[in-house]
Amino acid sequence: MDTLIVEVEKYVVEYLNKNVDKSYVYHNLTHTKSVVSKTKELIKGLEIKEPQAQQLIIAAWFHDVGYVDGVVDHEERSARIATDFLNKHKASESDIEAISNLILVTKVEQKPKNLLEQIICDADCGHIGSKNFEDVTELLRKEIELTQNESISESAWLKENINFLSERHKFHTPYAAKNWQKRKGKNLAKLLKSKNKVSREVTKLKQKKAELKFKKTKVDTPERGIETMFRVTLKNHIELSNIADTKANILLSVNAIIISLVLSTLVSKLDQADNAHLIIPTVVFTLFTVVSMVLSILATRPNVTEGKFDKKDVENKNVNLLFFGNFHKMSLPDFEWAIGEVMKDKDYLYSSLTKDLYFLGKVLDRKYKILRLTYLVFMVGIIISVIAFGIAFAMRPETLAEIIPDIGS
Repeated sequence: MDTLIVEVEKYVVEYLNKNVDKSYVYHNLTHTKSVVSKTKELIKGLEIKEPQAQQLIIAAWFHDVGYVDGVVDHEERSARIATDFLNKHKASESDIEAISNLILVTKVEQKPKNLLEQIICDADCGHIGSKNFEDVTELLRKEIELTQNESISESAWLKENINFLSERHKFHTPYAAKNWQKRKGKNLAKLLKSKNKVSREVTKLKQKKAELKFKKTKVDTPERGIETMFRVTLKNHIELSNIADTKANILLSVNAIIISLVLSTLVSKLDQADNAHLIIPTVVFTLFTVVSMVLSILATRPNVTEGKFDKKDVENKNVNLLFFGNFHKMSLPDFEWAIGEVMKDKDYLYSSLTKDLYFLGKVLDRKYKILRLTYLVFMVGIIISVIAFGIAFAMRPETLAEIIPDIGS
């Protein structure tokens, strides 16, 4: 078996030197030798006996030879290359299977199921608990940039390494946990310090950019702020207008129902002599209901405007082109010309928006005043009508006489 390990080392060294692309500055012969060294350290520290020790060393030598054809599925290729080599050298089926399984377990975040698999996984990540961790991870970062044609920022790389060390990685064997965990903690602390330093530098850079941007634009009108103000305010006014229309429609519907009930129930019975006392309350009730309906209609009734302007009005900035009531009778070419004039003149544009906001507010003022009066009339009408009906029934002489016999029966 010792002779086989010598042949394995000779084959892998020659194979990697000849076939691995130069862009793989991390997954190369140097990394393979480091993993073999860490594997031997774990074998000695955990007192692993033959033939498991030889299986581990052979797996360590072969575990990354699949990188000659790229990073994707390199573990499977490494296992196949190792299997072909071991078959040629008459290795036993049990050894070949064990070595293949050890190679496959080196996949990222693979969970080892036994001590041998734990050893190879810890050896593959042994640099995490070493003093040269920063140099090794920088090589890995460069390799990713070269092979995947992407640039990784320092802050992103620090975040990825901190996440890997603190959340996703752990040493599995007792020896690695005892001897390498302390150095891993120090490496993690260095990463956190570097992250804080980078964060402070990024913050300072953002502040400088913000200051430069402010110096560049402070003499200009805050265009976005003005547009946001108009957009939010106009939206709020439109929503208030919709609320007013909804309230008016509710009152109109309620009063329409009341009128229907009055006409179908009370009015048809007023021609009878014994219902004469209901005439006045019914008239009062109907009157207030009709007034409420009229006011509700007035609150939602649109105003009809002229809908026409001439070029002189546009040149003198006397017309608000943003309101449809000012242009609905104009021809399309005239309107397009007028809008073009507005867009050329920032002051005219903001003036039109201001006028639109102002007159929308005037419309809201009228709507809410009428709506308030409508609710007041409706409320007073209901109260007076109820009182009128109560008085009418109280003044009817036979009411009490009719009620008492009914109670006795």
